[in-house]
Amino acid sequence: MMEIGVVWQRSSPRQRALPWRRLAAALAASGALAGMACGSAVAGARPANAPGDPALTWDLSDLYASADAWAAAYDKAAAAAEKLDGFKGKLGNDAATLTAALDAVSNARRDAARLFTYASLKRDEDLRVAPNQERAQRAQALLTLIDEKTAWLAPELIALGAARVHEFQAAEPPLVERFGFQLDNILRAAPHTLGAEGEGVLAAAGTVLRQPNTMRSVLADAELPFPIIAVGGARIRLDEPAFEKARQSRDRAERKRAFDGFFGAYKKFEGTLGAMLTAQVMGDVFRARASRFDTALEAATFGDNMPAAVYRTLVAETNAALPTLHRYLRLRQKSLGISKGLAYYDNYPPTFPLQPAPTFGVAESERIALDALRPLGDDYLDLLKKGFAGRWMNVEPHQGKATGAYMNPGAYDVHPYLLLNHNGDYDSLSTLAHEWGHAVHSLLADRAQPFEKSDYSTFIAESASIGNEMLLVDYMIAHATTRAQKLYYLGVGLESIRTTFFRQVMFAEFELAIHEEFEKGRPLSGARMSEMYCGLLRKYYGEAQGVMTIDPAYCVEWSYVPHFFYNYYVYQYATSMAGAAYFTDAILNQGDAARERFLALLRAGGSDYAYELYKRAGLDMTTPEPYRLLVARMNRLMDEVEALQK
Repeated sequence: MMEIGVVWQRSSPRQRALPWRRLAAALAASGALAGMACGSAVAGARPANAPGDPALTWDLSDLYASADAWAAAYDKAAAAAEKLDGFKGKLGNDAATLTAALDAVSNARRDAARLFTYASLKRDEDLRVAPNQERAQRAQALLTLIDEKTAWLAPELIALGAARVHEFQAAEPPLVERFGFQLDNILRAAPHTLGAEGEGVLAAAGTVLRQPNTMRSVLADAELPFPIIAVGGARIRLDEPAFEKARQSRDRAERKRAFDGFFGAYKKFEGTLGAMLTAQVMGDVFRARASRFDTALEAATFGDNMPAAVYRTLVAETNAALPTLHRYLRLRQKSLGISKGLAYYDNYPPTFPLQPAPTFGVAESERIALDALRPLGDDYLDLLKKGFAGRWMNVEPHQGKATGAYMNPGAYDVHPYLLLNHNGDYDSLSTLAHEWGHAVHSLLADRAQPFEKSDYSTFIAESASIGNEMLLVDYMIAHATTRAQKLYYLGVGLESIRTTFFRQVMFAEFELAIHEEFEKGRPLSGARMSEMYCGLLRKYYGEAQGVMTIDPAYCVEWSYVPHFFYNYYVYQYATSMAGAAYFTDAILNQGDAARERFLALLRAGGSDYAYELYKRAGLDMTTPEPYRLLVARMNRLMDEVEALQK
């Protein structure tokens, strides 16, 4: 099972609670989300052809009829953005003025999100096209301009005071219906809100602080000199999609060659990539301290009003569950016929290979997804069918196209767009189900909520997509016609938990460690990061218990993970998987009532804090229960495997 996790990426730390994550989604998802998702179409090598079947490419004319139309809309939006500070000093005049100001800001952000969506999608069609790169930079500049022109807003509202704001809300219904959650969130952020000048400086720094991520993406996606190696009798360039294909090889020597070559290429840039990630950490800590937070973690979780207990309970429960991971790894070792202990490059071939390997075209993937997701009900399926019928996806891999997979929800008034790199294997089918989980979530939230309350949290978003993956794998297990097929899909389900839960928590520990290292005044470097990452690999994969030996050459893996540039994003994959396991089991076992609780969670969008919405749906993520339920699912799948092997 691939480690996708991509997503629509809503990871950026949203300053002070204005509804801007939909923009952060586009910023992080497009282009930046390379490498962690789909393999390529031919033996791991990305095809050199241009995009093929137009039906399998997205139609961006739903956004703008042409690049010229985009440019005209940009000029209009930029002119409107320049006027936003015209409301400065006037919010306390009366309720109507406050409503007009918030409406103008909201419209500017909605327009900017649509503009950036077009620009980023066009860029990701071919990262080599300079005009498309430049258009995306212009769109980013507009986002920064809006932040600068509205930096006074939160300080002025806070100075106005809660009593006056509530008085205005009683007089103007939109201040409750559209802007109520936003206003409450701004007032909550009073201790961390600077004066107008300070907020303006932070806003102006936004473009610069995003550059480490941009630089890492350009290096990894377009300029890193990957080696040529022999795989499956052919010589291939070992870029990220090719590596992700090669690491699944049944030939152990071939897997080792792929790991040696791929991480050897990254090792040559360990210092450069370490400097980039250090700059990212510095930026995270700078923003946190400037906003009067004690730590970057506190700042990153503040926007969602997330209790620190969620993060710490997750890590503690995952560490307590490492014996379950080690049980799975030993099961893999036995299945792969490895006698002297596992190596890190043994993690990726199927636990139970199926020959011939199952293949799934795009149409077949859509059909299976519709069948597998029937427990979510007719309304959900109708939205899925509508999306499949439209040209909302860019499906096929080709040279220059952004790697990975994501859903971009930035155009509230249009529809989501999805980038895939579908190569016909089960991972591609699962990725399609995953990303459409994000897309239908967006459709449900957009239909139920005004723009200002549609901007849902990552903390909930990944439950929607990972839940789809779980329903899919359960469907494939139930519909397997042979013992070998059943074992194969059980292995897929187990590997999904390893990669999306245990591996993501390991990433979260690493991210916390490098931030704390800097916050304590200790130096960071690429070599130091590799040393820290090595320690986590050895703990999680049980080197001391004799489960797996970690080659230090592979400890540069951190440099290949783009998610470390998203400021405490990765832990939400693991919490979301625990939530997905809870809701999936409830839907299958309890039926309509559980499904309605889950769909109500999705429709709620960003109308309340994610933790509170989860609790309303019946799940408290500060408690050990959800994580233990997921570990129980993993043990249950292994019990099924062992029963079939008797």
